[in-house]
Amino acid sequence: MKIQIFIISILGLLALTSCRSSRSLLSNSAPSATASAKNKVPVKREFLNGIEVTPGFAVSSKHKTNSSDKNTETVSKSKERRNNKDGMMSGSIETAYMLQLKYAIATDATVEKLTNIPLLETIDKWWGTKYCMGGSTDNCIDCSAFAQIVMRDVYQQSLPRTSQEQYAACERIELEDLHEGDLVFFNTGGKDISHVGIYLLNNKFVHAATSGGVMISDLNDKYWQPKFRGAGRVGR
Repeated sequence: MKIQIFIISILGLLALTSCRSSRSLLSNSAPSATASAKNKVPVKREFLNGIEVTPGFAVSSKHKTNSSDKNTETVSKSKERRNNKDGMMSGSIETAYMLQLKYAIATDATVEKLTNIPLLETIDKWWGTKYCMGGSTDNCIDCSAFAQIVMRDVYQQSLPRTSQEQYAACERIELEDLHEGDLVFFNTGGKDISHVGIYLLNNKFVHAATSGGVMISDLNDKYWQPKFRGAGRVGR
């Protein structure tokens, strides 16, 4: 009996010593694990020569965009195009208005009556070009060549070369029926038609005159009135 009690006591002492040793080992290892967790450094992004490096993939930073940047760029380009368009439109309107103002003075008309901007642009392009017989360039031009150019470029109508041929090709109209783009014919010497102009309004016509080149004159002018021989209309 005493032997059994002795053996049980020895076993209990061994078990107690084992538990203390295990706790000691666990307590000694815990600080090491905690220190390891504290010393762990998180992975950070690095940018090398324009390349963004992140765990798992890499992308060129020059190609990297986000939705807000893309929207801002789109709005900016759209605004730029709109401004350019508006600027061009504003410039065209301003140019047209200046032409209307200029030729309203020359024709004794209101700006609102001068609505044919291509006609005004063509007149302005040739304005002051000197006269020369047989000429048809911007260096010098005669009356029938100028009439040919205006009718072609503004009204898409073709005319023969000389003022006499142009007179023969026209439909005759009365003086009171004259409209913009009709032709007015004169005899400045001899018995045939020798001069032609394009009617505008208010008895005014544009022509290439021997005295001043391309200019605007008045049918009632004391020089032109007695030389007037008739008016004609082409294809309208």
